Amino acid sequence: MKIEVIGSGCKKCKMLFELTQEAVKELNINDTVLYSTDVSKIVNMGLISSPVLTINDKPILVGMLPSKDQLKEIISKNL
Repeated sequence: MKIEVIGSGCKKCKMLFELTQEAVKELNINDTVLYSTDVSKIVNMGLISSPVLTINDKPILVGMLPSKDQLKEIISKNL
């Protein structure tokens, strides 16, 4: 499984990356969370907001920073 946070490198993007790493660990998912500042990936998905959280290149979260519990629920629903 490919889990990736894509953003511009701003504080919000970095926070989502860190939060996603914690959530994945707590969900006992052994996949590495990737982080990319390649904004063209966001544009190519037809999106205009960041950060974006993707699972297997499918955007599951766009432009927001949820709580860790909300993030765990979002990730679980999209596995």
